[in-house]
Amino acid sequence: MARQDAGLALLFWVLFPRLGGAWSLKTTCKLESGKADCSRMNLNAVPPDLPADITALDVSHNRLKALQTAALAHYPGLKELDASFNSITTIEPGLCESLPRLERVSLQRNQVHLLTANDLRSCSRMTHLDLSDNRLKLRGEPFSVLNSLVWLDVSRNKLGSAHLGSRPQLPQLATLILGGNNITELRTEDFLFLNESSVRVLGLGLLPLKQVAKDCFKPIAGLQDLVLDGSKLKPPVLSDLCMELSETAVRNLSLQNTQQLGLFNNTFQGLVKVNLTILDLSNNQISDISEGTFKWLPLLEILSLQHNNIKHLTNGTFLGLKNLRQLNLRNALTKSHTSPFPVIDDFSFQPLVKLEYLCMEHTVFSDLTENIFAGLPNLRKLDLGWSTTGLKVVSNTTFAALGGSPLLRTLNLTGMAIKKLGPGAFSSLGNLTTLVLNYNFISQRLTGEELRGLNSVENISLSFNQQNISLTPTSFIHVPTLKALLLARALTGTLDIDPSPFRPLANLTVLDLNNNNIANINAGLLDGLHHLSVLKMQHNNLARVWKNANPGGPVLFLRGARNLSVLELDYNGLDEVPLMAFRGLWKLKVLSISGNLLNFLRDTIFDDLGSLRYLYLQKNLLTSVRRETFSVPLAGLIQLYMGHNPFDCTCDSILWFAEWLNTTSTIVPGRTKDYICNTPPTYFNHTMLDFQPDSCKDLKSFYALFILSQSLVLGLMFLAFLVHFQGWRIRFYWNIMTNRIIGMRDGGYDSLAEDRYEYDAYIVHAMEDKRWVERSLLPLEDEGLNFFTEDRNAVPGCSTLESIVDNMRRSRKILFVVTEALLQDPWCRRFKAQHALHQLMEESRDSLVLVFLQDLADHQLSQALLLRRGMLKRRCLVCWPLHSERISAFRQELRLALASSNRVS
Repeated sequence: MARQDAGLALLFWVLFPRLGGAWSLKTTCKLESGKADCSRMNLNAVPPDLPADITALDVSHNRLKALQTAALAHYPGLKELDASFNSITTIEPGLCESLPRLERVSLQRNQVHLLTANDLRSCSRMTHLDLSDNRLKLRGEPFSVLNSLVWLDVSRNKLGSAHLGSRPQLPQLATLILGGNNITELRTEDFLFLNESSVRVLGLGLLPLKQVAKDCFKPIAGLQDLVLDGSKLKPPVLSDLCMELSETAVRNLSLQNTQQLGLFNNTFQGLVKVNLTILDLSNNQISDISEGTFKWLPLLEILSLQHNNIKHLTNGTFLGLKNLRQLNLRNALTKSHTSPFPVIDDFSFQPLVKLEYLCMEHTVFSDLTENIFAGLPNLRKLDLGWSTTGLKVVSNTTFAALGGSPLLRTLNLTGMAIKKLGPGAFSSLGNLTTLVLNYNFISQRLTGEELRGLNSVENISLSFNQQNISLTPTSFIHVPTLKALLLARALTGTLDIDPSPFRPLANLTVLDLNNNNIANINAGLLDGLHHLSVLKMQHNNLARVWKNANPGGPVLFLRGARNLSVLELDYNGLDEVPLMAFRGLWKLKVLSISGNLLNFLRDTIFDDLGSLRYLYLQKNLLTSVRRETFSVPLAGLIQLYMGHNPFDCTCDSILWFAEWLNTTSTIVPGRTKDYICNTPPTYFNHTMLDFQPDSCKDLKSFYALFILSQSLVLGLMFLAFLVHFQGWRIRFYWNIMTNRIIGMRDGGYDSLAEDRYEYDAYIVHAMEDKRWVERSLLPLEDEGLNFFTEDRNAVPGCSTLESIVDNMRRSRKILFVVTEALLQDPWCRRFKAQHALHQLMEESRDSLVLVFLQDLADHQLSQALLLRRGMLKRRCLVCWPLHSERISAFRQELRLALASSNRVS
């Protein structure tokens, strides 16, 4: 048998492939929270091997022919039994004896025929019984034993009468559905069996009623909801029906699709004593409503006339509806024989003094006259969406009559073919909070005057206006109270406007700019929008805006919206996201950048998104998901969407992500089918869940060796460069330190005593510079300085070398007059400079002073004199000025250099 069932299932799948997914058969029952779902399993009997403690059993859409009492006895705790859509012909006696706690039974769409009281004995706990769509034939009083039943459905059973019993029964029944039977007459005795019940809802839809007997509803005088949808009710029958309802408590009367052609002033006369509050006349063919038709319904609050053919509304059409709060005229008005438009007289709605909601969607207006909506002091919402009018321009007089509706909060003008908004178009609607202008053809430059007078508006929607609206810095200057601004597929031009058109909207929380082909944005676009929570900018062209190569750098337009919680940037052609793009968005909960061209994301780009809960990155070009980039946002996610990317399934690219994906409790839709590897060939077209992390463990030792060797190579390279470029400095200070330590160990040099010096400075110069020395340096001796020069102070007959050594030791400073000539002088290069350097290093004397008469490079000093500027203190380097007025400053600097300490610091 199982093989035969499998064959049937396969044949069905072959013949109906498109329905195969929806009608595929389960092989096991689904158990959840005490309920066993065994539907659509092609069962012939109730499964006997389910848990004994289940409380609900669903065996619908199977092939059951009977409810076997013996099989159900295995589940004595059963409270709900759904056996609908089977072939059950009878209810076995003793059903409720086997299931003593049974409360709800559904046998819809079966073949139950004869029903007796014996079939339902012991079902005193049953509260809901659905026997619709069977072929019932009642024997005796089958429902008399159901003392707890509150809901009974026997619709579509070809019953010829509403008489279900001959004596009072069903004391708890609240809902009775008899629709779809062959009942043509409601007789006086039909509901006598409900004399002691508390029926509140009666369904009589789809009945071919032709007669309503007097007092037929008297046994169910507590009736509140009567549904007659789809029944054929001729005007006399409807009048009689209303008359018989006069003694009931009916509050809701539904007469949808009852084929009414007209309403007359006596149609509802019988309801004058009834507190009817809801009347539904939708989907009829009503073309004419007589004046005074509704005067019998003074307490009516909700009236629906949608989908009718009413040709004329007058001031008397709604006369008497002084308590009406909602009026639905959606697609209810049509043209007449004398006019291509329905006729709506001025002040037609004036009797509706308490009307709060008026819906006139899909209405054809000849024109919106000045007084068409006059006299509605309590109107809160007016819906004119998708109405056809000759209205092309909304001027300041179009809705002037609504100035008499001070409570008006919502105005819906969707799809009314409006082309232009005039200055002060809504100036009479100072209390309006929501203005909807979607799907129009508005083509203009908003200067701000169009919205003048909307002093309380909080929501404006201008979406889907064919991208013909351009903004200016003053577009929203008159609506600072705005909280939600929807401009999807509405704008043309650029948003590179300074100041931003949105700057006046300090209270804005929602901004929708999607589908506008925006390519240019000013960095201050969102400046001042401190309360902005939702920003939608999908389907634009922002690729250049965030490029680092963009002139002036990437445009960080999110800097002014630090309180964003939802950001949508899908399908913008983004192939780059700057490092600072999301910086400071601490409160962001939803980030969607799917459908772009992103193939790389910087390491810290998401570091500020610790509050992120939903991340959408699907359909990009991402190959790797690294811990450095995604560890912060993925830590607190509720849902992640990152499928349909060409992932590189290697250890470097997705090892961390693959481990996270296998262990996370985050909801990842499409985890098993959307995360597909593109490379390497080993994993091509495999799900990421097939990636083997164990293959990466062997590489850890290699990585450690690689890092060690790289560190060693880089260290050696650094050392080589340091020795090459700064080796002289190292050697210089090493010698200084060594000689200082030796000097301290030997008790110090006696030469450090200041009182042994005979000269302030030993002057070393080239012969070519002799005149400059005599003219510029020797005159300083008149100020108390004492110099040694070889030409003047050398003792004749003494050795030149000994003279140089002795006199340098006897001089406090050694002063070099540095010129090109000095660098070429062999005495200076071979002896004098070397002896001076010896005193600097070995005797720890910082005794050198360089006076530059020419600008010479440091490498020239190093090559000629083995000296560098870095060896000397800055104050010991003095330059001869080019201007004569600075000579006095030069002499002062020279005195300070000669007076400085000789101790090497």
